[in-house]
Amino acid sequence: MVSTIVTDTKRAAGRGAKSGSTGSNGHRKNGSKGGGGGRRDGGDGDGGKRDGRDENFSPVRYRIGIWMAIAAITTMFAALTLVYVLRSQSGGWRSLQLPHVLWLSTALILASSFTAEKAKRFLKRGKEKLYRMWLSVTLLLGLGFLAGQLIAWSQLRAQGVFLALNPHSSFFYMLTGGHALHLFGGIAALCYLLWGYRTRRSLAEDKYYAARREAAADTSVIYWHFMDALWVGLFVLLIWG
Repeated sequence: MVSTIVTDTKRAAGRGAKSGSTGSNGHRKNGSKGGGGGRRDGGDGDGGKRDGRDENFSPVRYRIGIWMAIAAITTMFAALTLVYVLRSQSGGWRSLQLPHVLWLSTALILASSFTAEKAKRFLKRGKEKLYRMWLSVTLLLGLGFLAGQLIAWSQLRAQGVFLALNPHSSFFYMLTGGHALHLFGGIAALCYLLWGYRTRRSLAEDKYYAARREAAADTSVIYWHFMDALWVGLFVLLIWG
């Protein structure tokens, strides 16, 4: 009877050991699977970027950046304008006879705003050829404006009007030169829109790059309109002086 009890006890112990082993193995398997799942989830968490793309891209970033740049440029020219007005009311101020070519330059930059807007609208409609055509016209008009500025400066120099001749001539070269320098930024943006994205022609149907190009075109046109308005304000100021 004692031997029977001992035998039953050994059998019960054996079954308990098997059950514990199975539970332990099951726990390890589940843990291994859970750990593997954690690694796979962590592998996808790359900050929203895949293949160098920002999946969280938003055109708002472009707009914020361009408006910050416009605010900085406006502040600078507003300060120069204030100094110009105060200096024009003091002694030693002699008004200049502005070259007539500046009227042509003004007409060119006004026309360029119209063509830039046309280009942006054709891009949104998906009309690639018309978009590039109007953008090219905008670029040519912008270069024509700069050529007109160079002609005006050369005519003034031919008349003996230099930077240090009098306060008005100093402000004329400073204001027109500063505007031309900032306009180069707009021309660089137009060049990039025309040729920078040609390297991705095979990705024309890619929504990511299409969205980026449209945002870049939109902000470039905003900047171009600002350069147009800024020049009109400066031109009126120079005529008034």
